[in-house]
Amino acid sequence: MARFEIKLPKMGESVAEATITSWLKNVGDNVELDEAIVEIATDKVDSEVPSEVEGTLVELLYEVDDVVKVGETIAVIETSDKEISTSKTEIINEEIPPVVEAIAKEIEKVIENKEVVKFSESGKFFSPLVRNIAVTEGISMDELECIVGTGKDDRVTKDDILAYIENGRDAKKTSKVEVKQATPQIAEKIVEKVEEKLAPKETVKHSIPVSVNGDDEIIEMSRMGKLIAQHMTASIQTSAHVQSFIEVDVTNIVIWRAKVKEEFLKRECENITYTPIFMQAIANALKQFPMINISVDGDKIIKRKAINLGMAAALEDGNLIVPVIKNADQLNLVGMTKAVNDLANKARAGKLNPEDIKGGTYTVTNVGSFGSVFGTPIINQPQVAILALGAIRKVPAVIETPEGDFIGIRHKMFLSHSYDHRVVNGALGGMFIKVLKDSLEAWDVNAKF
Repeated sequence: MARFEIKLPKMGESVAEATITSWLKNVGDNVELDEAIVEIATDKVDSEVPSEVEGTLVELLYEVDDVVKVGETIAVIETSDKEISTSKTEIINEEIPPVVEAIAKEIEKVIENKEVVKFSESGKFFSPLVRNIAVTEGISMDELECIVGTGKDDRVTKDDILAYIENGRDAKKTSKVEVKQATPQIAEKIVEKVEEKLAPKETVKHSIPVSVNGDDEIIEMSRMGKLIAQHMTASIQTSAHVQSFIEVDVTNIVIWRAKVKEEFLKRECENITYTPIFMQAIANALKQFPMINISVDGDKIIKRKAINLGMAAALEDGNLIVPVIKNADQLNLVGMTKAVNDLANKARAGKLNPEDIKGGTYTVTNVGSFGSVFGTPIINQPQVAILALGAIRKVPAVIETPEGDFIGIRHKMFLSHSYDHRVVNGALGGMFIKVLKDSLEAWDVNAKF
């Protein structure tokens, strides 16, 4: 028999952790190859984690609502294989008990971080929340070991450790009957202390209390909403955001689309919108300005070879998600249209998978779809720039001709370019959208598709 570790997979460069939302399998269940065993959620997408092997689920290392970092082991499956690989995705062979290996790793963490280890010497597992409450309250591993657990396999739950603290930290007083006696006020204070300890250093705390009147409604933020808020705040505190704006005359594009959209639908079975036209032009502009298609890693710049365009899409609950068009510069207009429509449909139906949101190198958001003339979007880390497409409007404009200037009705829009001033200066950021403007304004009204 062999033991195989199921690890939390990587789900995009900016995704460092995920929340366990539901276990689809229990300890002792048989698991087929590629069968989903757990549901997870990130700030970008909800997904399932499949098993890489066939066997029996023998251990779950996290509980529902636990937050797990990418690459950490979340479950162990026992297989019928006799030989064990020594790769990073598998546990050591049975001659050395896996728990010993885990203890050794956790002891190393204690030396560096002074944390309470995940496993005690007896092999008893403690969830991340329980461990962090213990650290916050100064509870040692020996003391934690003495607390009577009421969870699955006698694990110590949050309620167990909170009751233990309220009962005066006397292990003998804590029992399965008394666990429920922890008052909500005490529990809330302890959990607040832990959350404050775990909160990122860059998180801004509101020092001014918010008053609530009798007629006000208090609405709890959704899980995805909270994660998006943290991601946006971190981006503002990471990048030096600056913006450049430019107005573009897209009259030729409007005329061309009106002329070909019925034929396009009939031939390609796809509706052509303005989005794929803009996305193709943006991909071509990025080829001319590769130093915008980059990421920052400390004091190093990573110049991306692939041009993968993120396309912000609105979900039914009001949140945004960013599916990615891979190798966008290699697509013709028909291919770009199919890619845009496919990802937009999957986003609306909630059927995006982790692969659909991975690897973006530059992001585009269409604020014009909500009627906005322009916007100042926040950079999608670890990228260094994002473009907002404003609404297309009919406006009076001065038209220059060989016979002289006159006033006419034109279709115009604004492009808003937000970029990281640490690595993209104003000249580069401005030249990028100037080239993009020239490309869109030069659209051939007689172009074939």
